[in-house]
Formats: sequence, structure tokens, C-alpha cells
Amino acid sequence: MKIINTSFRTNQAEIMDNFELGGEELEKVLKDLENINKWLGGNKVTLSGIKKIQRENPQEQEWNIVDVGCGNGAMLREIAQWGKKNNIELKLTGVDANIHAISIAKRLSENYPNIEFKVMDVFSESYRKQNFDIVLCTLTLHHFTDPQIINLLKLFHRQAKYGVLINDLHRSKIAYRLFQVFCRVFIRNEIARKDGLTSILRGFKKSDLERFSAKIPASQAEIKWKWAFRYQWIIQK
Repeated sequence: MKIINTSFRTNQAEIMDNFELGGEELEKVLKDLENINKWLGGNKVTLSGIKKIQRENPQEQEWNIVDVGCGNGAMLREIAQWGKKNNIELKLTGVDANIHAISIAKRLSENYPNIEFKVMDVFSESYRKQNFDIVLCTLTLHHFTDPQIINLLKLFHRQAKYGVLINDLHRSKIAYRLFQVFCRVFIRNEIARKDGLTSILRGFKKSDLERFSAKIPASQAEIKWKWAFRYQWIIQK
């Protein structure tokens, strides 16, 4: 059995980091990731954070929310459904650097008029000019290096009127082994399997998130562990 070291974040790349990945192969991987989030309750981590920020700011009539690294747009569609059910006005934007992922997201979201998708590099000047009420980063932050993360968090914090909401993985041996078992039963796609395990090793411990939080000036951070091996991290002014 492979020895797993979770003391530090791995710098191993994920297959999904290749923005040339597209077609049926990418669509299958994104669908598997969507199912994993649905089955293991990952989307609830993001949605509960949005509800918290929304409750604390009842004066806001329309919420402008961006999902950074939106993939096939599944998270935004769930948010749109919640907004419609609760009569909450939402303007939703999904950004991703993979043009193929954005193409898939647009097709799957044709019946959601309040969702817009853009091919965009978060390090670009065009993205830096954007402003939102809430910036979401769902299973995206772990794709970046520590210095990149600090720079992005400072940017997100500046862009967000009310808060930045991170939903990402707890780096844990138990999480790694449980995901291996989960994949044997439920996940047949090899890329989803390999990248899922690498993602865990690129994930975070609470001390990492606290260290990052200390680098963001004039901010308040709330970090909570959630099932299944997720951290909900809310950064507010």
C-alpha cells in the first residue's frame, strides 16, 4: 500500500490542470465531480455559507455572486434553484480558464437565465476589474501554490462587498483512504479517481487556512470543518 504523507501540500499536478482537456472526456470527469459533491454533501457547504452571509445582510435586494473555477456550472445551478425557491434575486457568474468547461456549463445551464459564464484567467487584468457581493471558490483553491493563494485571497477580499466563501478539501490520510474505497464502488472514470486523490493531497489543514487568513489585512475569518472532509472558510471585512 502506498505510503501517504499529509504533512505538507503536494505540488503534484492534476490532469484537470491541463486546460486543453475537453470533449466527452472532460464532460465525464466534470459529471463525476458533480456526483461526488452531490453524494457527499459538498455543495451544501457552499450553500450554507451563502445563506449565512445573506441572513447577516438582509438589506441586500439582489445578490451578485461569482464562482471561481466553476467547471460545468453545477454549483451555480444549485444556487439558482435555491434562489428561485426562496424568492431571492440572484445574478450569478461562473468563470473558468478552460474554454471547454465553459462551453459545457453554458449548454447545461440554458434554462437558467440568471447565470452567465465567462472564460477568464483569475490573474488577468480583466478579472481584477470585476466586483461582486460574494466570491465563491469551490474546490478550486487547492489547484494553486501557497503564494498564488495569498495573492488571490487578497484580490477576492477586495472584490467582495460582503464576503469570500471557500469550500475546499481537508488534507487527511483518512480522507485519502476513504476516497479510495468510495472510488472502487462509485467512480469508474480514471481521471476523476486520480485527480480526486491528488486533490486531497493538495488540500489543506486548518493551520494552513489560519496562516493564509493572517496575510489578509482588515479581514475576519471563520473556519469550520464539514463532512465529508471539507473546510468552509468565510472571509469578511
